[in-house]
Amino acid sequence: MAAIYSLYIINKSGGLIYYKDHGTASRMDTNDTLRLASLWHSMHAISQQLSPVSGCFGVELLEADTFDLHCFQSLTGTKFFVVCEPGTQNMEMLLKYVYELYTDYVLKNPFYEMEMPIRCELFDLNVTQGVQKDRVALLGR
Repeated sequence: MAAIYSLYIINKSGGLIYYKDHGTASRMDTNDTLRLASLWHSMHAISQQLSPVSGCFGVELLEADTFDLHCFQSLTGTKFFVVCEPGTQNMEMLLKYVYELYTDYVLKNPFYEMEMPIRCELFDLNVTQGVQKDRVALLGR
């Protein structure tokens, strides 16, 4: 099973509203996570504008030597991205699963204010369980 290092959710304005570290490597500090989220939001927006093909939805995969970054953008502009081991498969399905959890546990929460940081224990618990589950069981649903 491939390792998932971290999961991020960025609101449509580019603000980091959720971050979860799942890796065993050194953890980034808060400023670094905020910078990464802001940078990814900007790169995603620029890629949509620079695309020679109309209807581009931005960067969905960034491959590097030591990690892959997979991104899913919802229709409302909220971006979900995961940093994982190179070559990890089915991350799009995992991100869509996290989006389902987001709609079920965050957006349906009457106390959640849109575009604000996510502080929902059930969402956090289910995301952690989803990432730690056997990948075949999670993605075969």
